[in-house]
Amino acid sequence: MKRPRHRQSGAHRLSASKADDLLAEIQDRLIVLDNRLKAATVGQAAATPLRAGRQLNGAAAILAFSVLADSAIEHYRGSFRNKAMYTPLAVTSLTLAASLSGVFDRRPERHVLRDTVYAGAGLTGLIGFCFHGWNVLKRTGGLSWHNLFYAAPIGAPMALLLAGGYGRAAEKVRDTEKDAPVQIAGFPGAKLLGAIASAGLMGTVAEAALLHFRGAFHNRVMFAPVTVPPLAALLLGACVIRPAHALRRLARSALKLTAALGFVGSGFHIYGIARNMGGWRNWRQNLLVGPPLPAPPSFTGIAMTGLAALSLMEGKDG
Repeated sequence: MKRPRHRQSGAHRLSASKADDLLAEIQDRLIVLDNRLKAATVGQAAATPLRAGRQLNGAAAILAFSVLADSAIEHYRGSFRNKAMYTPLAVTSLTLAASLSGVFDRRPERHVLRDTVYAGAGLTGLIGFCFHGWNVLKRTGGLSWHNLFYAAPIGAPMALLLAGGYGRAAEKVRDTEKDAPVQIAGFPGAKLLGAIASAGLMGTVAEAALLHFRGAFHNRVMFAPVTVPPLAALLLGACVIRPAHALRRLARSALKLTAALGFVGSGFHIYGIARNMGGWRNWRQNLLVGPPLPAPPSFTGIAMTGLAALSLMEGKDG
């Protein structure tokens, strides 16, 4: 009766030894996994400026494309009476090409040629704003509702100015050294970008409100671009002042909804053009008299800038 007990005790010791070995192996694997997660987190934080820079390049690309298509349609409708009306087509084409180059460029450094193109875009946008303002004021009645409705759109050149500004900011952000705070023109980069994106959203809302008011808000959906983007702008502005975690989450959700609204708006504008006489079979005329097809994606481009600003805030780079 004793011998089986001895064998049982030896088996118990062997089983306990195997269990200890298994626990030690699990502990070692957990330590390795924890170290890998920490390394991945550090690498993610280090890549934040580059990611944010490429996101800003993408925002500039969307805005440049929107301005390119919009100015081509509007200036064609104006028969290119002034030879200067060809300028935004050339500048926005270069800006779009430079922005796409930035999106696919994974090098964490500033590109001089892209930066120069963006500077030219910003200057062209500012000059265009002056030309459009003069076009409104020189008409009979000056600064009146009728002229704001039907003269050269004052807000359109500002989108090109924003594209140039966001592009230059992208190059600055990309060029930031690892673990260094992003600074733009001597200001914290994240907060400056957030403030500019918030102001840009409010300006775009004003233009959408003007044109939708001209259309008498005949479709309830026309209230969307004058309700959702202002909320996103206010939340983003609040994050600039006090970047609390809960506030950033709300702002991020509102900005994503605003970005989606840009593409949804284009879909509704396509439908609006189809409702005109002849629909898309008469596209040559209806593109000119229908709702502006390239306008809504401006919300998407500006919202992307706001998201990039939030990413920098979360990475503590701003």
